[in-house]
Amino acid sequence: MPDQDWQERTKNLLKAELKRRGVSYRDLAERLEALGVRETEANIKNKISRGGFTAVFLLQVLTAIGAKEIRLD
Repeated sequence: MPDQDWQERTKNLLKAELKRRGVSYRDLAERLEALGVRETEANIKNKISRGGFTAVFLLQVLTAIGAKEIRLD
């Protein structure tokens, strides 16, 4: 599978986890700030829409929203 497909899959996975928990980008920015991670709402939106964010950002987001496990299907 090409990288672009992996990026799309990762983006959709993260968006689904946010939606499942009812977390907006603004809420996420606040939750990340509480962890000491400075990201603006606009920056988060851009990163997620591109799908090309780092594993560190993914883990920060999953931690911020309280994800203990994620669905890969």
